[in-house]
Amino acid sequence: MEIKLKRLNNNYHLEATGTNGRTVSIDAGPQDGGEDLGVRPMQMLLMGLGGCASIDVISILKKQRQEVEDYDVVVTAEREKDKIPSLFTDIHIKFILTGKIEKEKLEHAIKLSLDKYCSVAKTLEKTANITYSFSINGN
Repeated sequence: MEIKLKRLNNNYHLEATGTNGRTVSIDAGPQDGGEDLGVRPMQMLLMGLGGCASIDVISILKKQRQEVEDYDVVVTAEREKDKIPSLFTDIHIKFILTGKIEKEKLEHAIKLSLDKYCSVAKTLEKTANITYSFSINGN
């Protein structure tokens, strides 16, 4: 795997290009001298976790013939205070689904993803406690 980054201005705004040619803007926040023109690198880690787990969960639910009408994920995290580097210590993933989905099958899919399949989760669990919750049709 190869990822390329190109600086776009005289500060910290970067464009990252993946192996498929898709791009993402990265920047530092104004408090760090950036211009808020992209996602922060630590936010990208959480996006990667949410995306990785989502691909697993959706794939497993499809195989289980569950009818997912809508799918959202919210990832929240806490980082070490007053440390450099400031690693994630606690990460929570909330899966929000609507459709004809059996609770037990969704929970099984989430556990399989976080405990077995999601490489991002397996990487981050070395420094962070990863928890999850879910709701189906608002419950």
